[in-house]
Amino acid sequence: MSYVLEFFLGYSLPRISNFHNGCTKFQDLQQIRLRLSYGKCSAVQKCKKIQFLQQGLDLELADHADLHSFREEAEACDGRESDILPHVQTLRNFPEEELVGKVVMVRLDLTILLREQKKRQSPAACVISTIKYLHKAGAKLILISNWSVRADSQLLKLDYVAEFLSSELEQKVIPVEFGSGFEQSLMEDRHKSDILLLENLSHFKQEQANSSEFARRLSSGVDIFVNDTFFQSHKILASNVGITGFCYASIAGFHFDKQMSQLKKIIEMNKRPYFAIVGGNLTGKAAALLFLASRCDGLVFVGDAAFQIMHAFGLPVPMELVEQESLEAAHVLVEAAKARGVQIILPKDFWCLNDYYPSQMKIFAANHIMDGWKPVDVGPNTLEEMISVLSRCKKILWIGAVKFSSSHQESAGASNLAAMLYNLSQMNCDLIVVGKQACETIVGKSCHVTADMIENASIVWECLKGRKLHGLLALDRAYPFELNWDALYANTTLPLVVDVGSGNGLFLTRMAKMRKDWNFLGLERNEKLVRCCLDHVSQSGMTNGYFIATNATSTFRSIVSSYPGDLVLVLIQCPNPDFNKTEHRWRMVQRSLVEAIADLVVPDGKVFLQSDVKEVAVRMKKEFMKYGKGKLTVMHDLEDITSHQDGWLNQNPFGIRSDWEQHVIERGAPMYRLLLLKSSPSG
Repeated sequence: MSYVLEFFLGYSLPRISNFHNGCTKFQDLQQIRLRLSYGKCSAVQKCKKIQFLQQGLDLELADHADLHSFREEAEACDGRESDILPHVQTLRNFPEEELVGKVVMVRLDLTILLREQKKRQSPAACVISTIKYLHKAGAKLILISNWSVRADSQLLKLDYVAEFLSSELEQKVIPVEFGSGFEQSLMEDRHKSDILLLENLSHFKQEQANSSEFARRLSSGVDIFVNDTFFQSHKILASNVGITGFCYASIAGFHFDKQMSQLKKIIEMNKRPYFAIVGGNLTGKAAALLFLASRCDGLVFVGDAAFQIMHAFGLPVPMELVEQESLEAAHVLVEAAKARGVQIILPKDFWCLNDYYPSQMKIFAANHIMDGWKPVDVGPNTLEEMISVLSRCKKILWIGAVKFSSSHQESAGASNLAAMLYNLSQMNCDLIVVGKQACETIVGKSCHVTADMIENASIVWECLKGRKLHGLLALDRAYPFELNWDALYANTTLPLVVDVGSGNGLFLTRMAKMRKDWNFLGLERNEKLVRCCLDHVSQSGMTNGYFIATNATSTFRSIVSSYPGDLVLVLIQCPNPDFNKTEHRWRMVQRSLVEAIADLVVPDGKVFLQSDVKEVAVRMKKEFMKYGKGKLTVMHDLEDITSHQDGWLNQNPFGIRSDWEQHVIERGAPMYRLLLLKSSPSG
């Protein structure tokens, strides 16, 4: 064993060029922590924000919530986009060759397709483009969804939907019922067709409950999960959260990616002046509006929310139009807007109706609405001021309905507003339209609208409130941009050691203390463990160790390839097997990971594998021999004749054991270790 140890500890190689380049700025949990530490947040606010990040607590406006804390946090902490909308692995950036022959489960939004088909419109291209791309890449597809189309029971039938998809995709889609013998039926039907459609998931209560067993059955035999239903990301379902625990890669489809990008545009402050037109009511939206106040230069209120803001300003408002539960929130919003210098535009006049004269409309000043008259639309003076203010904007968000709850007819104000916004969108003004009614109104002005449109307003409000989008957070993290390695390590020219599945980080930190001439990187899927490891790195002052929360199976290449120095060693130690189902074991060691390691490790670099479960160790060895592109060979201990017989090393070559390895040895059980060497080009 001493030969291997001396060979390993004496490793030294000249630096070679890195393989890939990244593209943008790196942001991670440590940077968020630094933002909290050195920002304007008070100690109490820091504590609340840390709890929000570390425990996944939702920010809600409840009866016992401190509304003022929302105002102050909105002003002081602007890292919400990285908290709520993290970088995730997308189909666009996923290696196409990894899809060949793989079983891919796609969660798509069938409601959109069926609704548009019902209206005899062409289906949304992005919804089916994901399926067509995967099929063309050679993947075996299983489609899942929960769909509902009102007033047409025919569109709810599985056979009809399968026939409809077959027509749209020009490929045979086979319907499959989720009953007893489902797994066996799935295996048989998979050989008959490349595309299967499972029955409507809304029929199963286990779906809503995020049942682990239901998710396991749903993902039977599935390799990769593609979520293409962004608008249900705020829900915790078996088909968008639970299922990700049984697939080796979980990524975003084209439609999901597009909708997520549109949502990010709302949060970005890339163009000024930036105004938000807010319609509808204020109930339950105070936290979201406070956040918009921290981003926008102005807020224009046109719906029922306008009356709450008018009341907060002390303007006379008929009491039947005031929402008592929103009064405090309105006052806090007004104070926050004043503190930031955010301009608030309120209606100056209204078109009003009287129940006794339903065919007669009158214009009243906003502060002089006569008894018996109800506002149904904004008046001409209001529209004139809105046009004057908004015409100077470079970016506009329209979210919510313009008409008031007392109106039962199409709003002329909405139509005029849409016409004005359409014209601005043609003149270098970024326009984002949120809500079904607002989108339909703007589309009515032209079939060639250059605006980002999001029909589902619910998920936008949830995001702006600061709530976690669980379906998004369940996807694999991605780093499609260059990490700021100089901020992570004191010397980025040092060789790099990567521990895949670093767990509690004890092994890596001990190695980092022993080998100051190397940098160490831990890749671990458990975010709580990574936070603990990063806390230790910060508190100990370690300059050659770091940890990233990610699914290394699908992100190893994009993370490690941009490191300036050499990748000299990769460790995979004791991956957790699932003994309930054979097909779910050893999910971490997959072809994509093996190929990335074989490509990125420098010549004479090494890969160390070990497990206390022989079947796991054998499987890992088999995968590396099969997908290592002939670049990796098994190293033997020259002093141990038994290592030549089966390749296993009797001793750990590093002199440092992982905590699990130590536990196994103390109980007298064997460890199965393997050291692979990457051959040099001449070899």
